[in-house]
Amino acid sequence: MHHFDLTIIVPCYNESDRLPVAKFFSFLNANVQVSVCFVNDSSTDNTLEVLQKIEAAFPQQVFLISNDSNKGKAETVRHGMCFAHDHIKAKVYAYLDADLATSLDECKSLLNHLNKTISFVFASRILKIGSVVERKFSRFVFGRIIATFISNILDIKVYDTQCGCKLFKEALIPTLFSKKFISKWLFDVELFSRMICAMGKVDALRTMEEVPVKKWIDQGDSKVKLSYFFRLWYDLYLIRHNHYNCLKSKN
Repeated sequence: MHHFDLTIIVPCYNESDRLPVAKFFSFLNANVQVSVCFVNDSSTDNTLEVLQKIEAAFPQQVFLISNDSNKGKAETVRHGMCFAHDHIKAKVYAYLDADLATSLDECKSLLNHLNKTISFVFASRILKIGSVVERKFSRFVFGRIIATFISNILDIKVYDTQCGCKLFKEALIPTLFSKKFISKWLFDVELFSRMICAMGKVDALRTMEEVPVKKWIDQGDSKVKLSYFFRLWYDLYLIRHNHYNCLKSKN
């Protein structure tokens, strides 16, 4: 079995019109030590056919699996992570949004931030001099609201938990992805909660690094429906309840 430096999980639901196929081809040609695992979340368009073409062009680097029904992003990412950990040998596993708002090259560059201490790196849409972050104002406001509540729930200072590019050393995968997530969309928050519950806050923070993206471009047509804005408060409540119960059980 081939061993990769990095395996990237890409959840896909009705992506046939916006999947940047040429960018995947170019990246895979230039990075033979990186593999990509696409997870088709029972798309109703021809996403599967598009993914099969990429798989056929890169049979050694591209893996394609499908959910038996539409599961949502959280379970799709989790399915991909569990499959990859069991079937694709890699030092590091990541997940990345199919529209490549964060590029494949930038995702790979985050490998440089992993070391003996840091085992979890996540991209963050912090606007700095020289960086390019383009997103709708509504997404920005949504992100700041979520970040504020998350900081209070988990008692950690994180600017952006929701950027869809995160990397994990191989040993972390069972701890973070074995159990199903509470929320279909706020599962990123649960990852931080699971890290803190597994390691304790002090040790967990030592192993994480938030890295500002050099470029993030909002591709529009978010899969998150506006109606979820009301559901997310209940999800946050459930995550908070679960997090506090976990901490109590450790004490």
